Order: sequence, then C-alpha cells, then structure tokens
Amino acid sequence: MRAVVVHGAGDVRVEERPEPVAGPGEVVLDLEWGGLCGSDLSYWRHGASGTSVVREPLVLGHEVAGRVRALGPGVGGVEVGQPVTVHPATLVGDGTMPERLAGRTNLYPEVRYLGSAAFLPHTDGALAEQVAVRADQLRPLPDAVPTLHGALAEPLGVAMHAVRRAGDVRGRDVLVNGAGPIGSLVVAALRFAGARTVTAADVSPTALAIARAMGADVTLDVRAGDSLPADVELVVEASGFPGALGAVLHAVARGGTLVQVGNLPGEPSPAALGDLVTREITWVGSYRFVDEITDAVAAMAAGLDVSPLITHRFALADAVEAVRVAADRGTGSSKVLLRLADGDLR
Repeated sequence: MRAVVVHGAGDVRVEERPEPVAGPGEVVLDLEWGGLCGSDLSYWRHGASGTSVVREPLVLGHEVAGRVRALGPGVGGVEVGQPVTVHPATLVGDGTMPERLAGRTNLYPEVRYLGSAAFLPHTDGALAEQVAVRADQLRPLPDAVPTLHGALAEPLGVAMHAVRRAGDVRGRDVLVNGAGPIGSLVVAALRFAGARTVTAADVSPTALAIARAMGADVTLDVRAGDSLPADVELVVEASGFPGALGAVLHAVARGGTLVQVGNLPGEPSPAALGDLVTREITWVGSYRFVDEITDAVAAMAAGLDVSPLITHRFALADAVEAVRVAADRGTGSSKVLLRLADGDLR
C-alpha cells in the first residue's frame, strides 16, 4: 500500500509500505480522506514538531476517515464497510492519573498519537491507503457526515475542547485571534455552542473570508490596519504567534479570560505580557482534546458545516505538492485534504 512518509526536513515521499493486518482487538481501515495538520507541515519544514524530532521515517497524519475493511480477533459491534473516523491517541501504561486530572486523558504523561515522532520508535500515522487501529479508537460516522467531512472531526474536536475550556459561552461576545484551520473551526464551534457574536482577526483576507463562512460576525484584517477590539471578556488565541500576544492580551477585558489553543514555540520568544498581570487575566491552555472528537461528529450530524474550510483536495500520489500548498498561505489554502483511496476528488 502507499503511504505519505517524512524522512526529515524538506523530505516527504509517497512510499510503498506493507499492508497492515488486524491483531486482537484491532480493525483495518480502507482510508478515504486525510487532512494535513500543522504538525505534519512542521515535520516537513523543520524535521520536528515542537520537541518531537524525526529520527526515523514517519508516516504522517492523524486527521482521517474511511471504512472498515477487516476485523481482528475479539472485535464486536463493528461492521465491515462501516464509515468511521479515528481518535488518534493511545495511552501508554495503565491510564492511572492523579485525582486533580481525573478524566483529562489529553494530559496523560505518555500518549502515543498517530503520526507523532515524540517517542522511539515513532508512531506511524494514517496518511495511507490502509491503517490498523484499535477498535475502541473508531468513531462511527452517521449518514449525514460523509468521510470527506469525517476527516475533519479531529481538528474540530481540538476546537471544541478549546471552547469547553472557556466555560459556558452562551450569550457571550468572543474574539478569536488567528483564522487558520483551527481558528476558523473555533469560530464554528463557538457559534454551535451558543456564543452571541464572534469576531475573528487575522493577517490574511482569504483566511478571514473562510472565518466569515464558518460563522464569524465581524472580521478584522490586522495587516490592513484593523485594530483588535477593547475590553473583550473572552478571547481565544489561535495563531500561536508570540508577537501577537501583547495586542491580544491588551484586548482582553480586566478580569477576562484568554484561552490559548494556538501552539506557542518551545523555545524562548519575545512577547509583551504585562497586561496579564495588570488586567488580572485568566490565561487558560488548551491541548488536543479528551473525547470531543465524538462531540465533533455529533455536531456535524446536527448541521455544523465544515465544508468552507476545505480549500484544496489532492490525490495521494500528489501528496508532496499538497504539503507545499498547505504550508504556503499565499496559495489561499486552509484545510488541504488528500484522497487516500482511488477515485475522484469530489
């Protein structure tokens, strides 16, 4: 079977890999669609994503959907041909966590995530024609959610977790800084959760147009001179750009809350943080998700439309070009999807 494999910085290839076999408690999937995530692009750009460094060839990808091909021994409640998406996380060990972190499995100290170089051997991902996963990682897709959209359940789960970290957003006015794929999904998740108004800010007119299509009431082009609003009680920072933090913190109302879902650099970076103290801001981190991928599937089935986010589709054979397009915001790309099975790109 074919798979998208990164070997180091600037080196992504479509290679042949052995077809997987379903072991006890596992299923094999025929994958249909896979999304390119920021971590996939970072592995291609830098040979690393944060502190995770590529030290051996790694199959990329953790945003996928497809259909069940084969069942391993002991698997029940799953049908061959069933459309599914996949929760990418596997806890290593017995899963025991301190009481203060009960239920927050995204903060478990050792998690193997599909398409991650965090550990050796690396955890191969699912940008491939087939993959074997545990049956309990499957999230069935209802008829209303095609596999094209099901591949976005994972990043939508990230966005929904960030909204959950903000608390009850019903009737609240929210600013989202950064309208890339996660920021625009946060916009959609906020509207779905009942926010009164959502303002999105970015430096890209194309990204802002997508944010509007995803539900933003107001968009602000910072590069064109638009200023962030003042005294916003709740702000979600989705750009991950340290240079933006000063203005973002200054936009937060005194005693307000800032949810940080954009990944910040792992190395020292200059940032103006004085308002964090003088405005007594609550700064909340948001990392991956617990099981909001299940909520994401339900939200899409209930009408949350992710289609405006999808700007490009490529065949698996063209994965190298797909990575280049996804990594270059000048192409107008937001979410780039790979067609992992044979067939048209519609």
